[in-house]
Amino acid sequence: MSRAFLIVMDSVGCGGAPDADQFFNGDTPDTGANTLAHIAQACADGQAEDGRTGPLRVPNLDALGLSAAIAVASDDRAPHLGAQPQGLFGAAAEVSQGKDTPSGHWELAGVPVPWDWGYFPKTEPSFPQDIMELTAKLCGAGGTLANCHASGTQVIDDFGAQHVKTGWPICYTSVDSVMQIAAHEDHFGLDRLLQLCQDLAPTLHAMKIGRVIARPFVGNETDGFTRTLNRHDYAIAPPAPTLCDWAKAAGRKVYAVGKIGDIFSMQGIDEVRKGADVTLFDHLCDVMEEAADGSFTFANFVEFDSLYGHRRDVSGYARHLEWFDAQISRLMERARPDDLILFTADHGNDPTWVGTDHTREMVPVVGYGVGARAIGRVAFVDVAASIADHLEIESLGAGKSFL
Repeated sequence: MSRAFLIVMDSVGCGGAPDADQFFNGDTPDTGANTLAHIAQACADGQAEDGRTGPLRVPNLDALGLSAAIAVASDDRAPHLGAQPQGLFGAAAEVSQGKDTPSGHWELAGVPVPWDWGYFPKTEPSFPQDIMELTAKLCGAGGTLANCHASGTQVIDDFGAQHVKTGWPICYTSVDSVMQIAAHEDHFGLDRLLQLCQDLAPTLHAMKIGRVIARPFVGNETDGFTRTLNRHDYAIAPPAPTLCDWAKAAGRKVYAVGKIGDIFSMQGIDEVRKGADVTLFDHLCDVMEEAADGSFTFANFVEFDSLYGHRRDVSGYARHLEWFDAQISRLMERARPDDLILFTADHGNDPTWVGTDHTREMVPVVGYGVGARAIGRVAFVDVAASIADHLEIESLGAGKSFL
């Protein structure tokens, strides 16, 4: 039986979302945001020279049809890219009213979000008093710290020392539908932090807050504080069975690489492998060698978004794209004749744009395993339908296969 691999390059959008004018960074609408095209343009203009130099080099993705996918989405072009597509290529648009991780991933898996997400205001304090009192009570602390919109790295710089002294958890949010709680792995305890987030999650989910995220860190006031890789997302469960459930119900093995298990609350997933993106690619290669016939593998590479998009680091984003592209040959070497490998994204995060939020964009859909094929503009849910078609399992969503 054929296998399928869906690989999400987190936030690698390609512009052209038809409703971008309805989504904002601050007071600026996302109209015109284009993560890939603008990074390529910055590289061509010599504005992305930190740790790399020259035009953006992503020959493997470009050969599949990446630049052609950008052209499908918008009038923007990516300088120095433009190979004749040898793979499947097109661009997908989202209908869920969010530009966030759960919305994008669920819809790619066949299930658009049927509700409006809850958010916390960009005020101080951001969280209601009863939520702060419950947070302190659940972990046995005398209070909480921060209670604001903040950068995850800046907030531990600002409150880390006070946290170590008081034992109070650091609570912050962003423009996403999230509550994030940072705590020191040694002074507060990793298990205690995870338990706090798990216990708090049902209350936040009832408010349609998408995720409670545990953000552990280590270090000290003298040498500085650093976040660890022990992050855990406690996400609201998808509102209906997703592609993962469809595959599992059909008796197929479902592998998750990266934070997919968290995003889907482990529904329909058999096995999870986590780590930094470098480690995740090793895991993905291992899965490619080991995955059972007829299986589905869902992978997320988050550092495009978390390390470079939100920090508006154009050079870093370009470096990561080039690193990721160089690894793709490792997958092709391990692919079996009937494998389908699709590369896509869940939203945009244009590092040349204003603010630090995600950007509403279409996302590229480029694929290996079915030859050169132009699919044009499709819907996120069509990705799920197409994978179900390839795996010869029932598609239970509204999408249509582009295969």
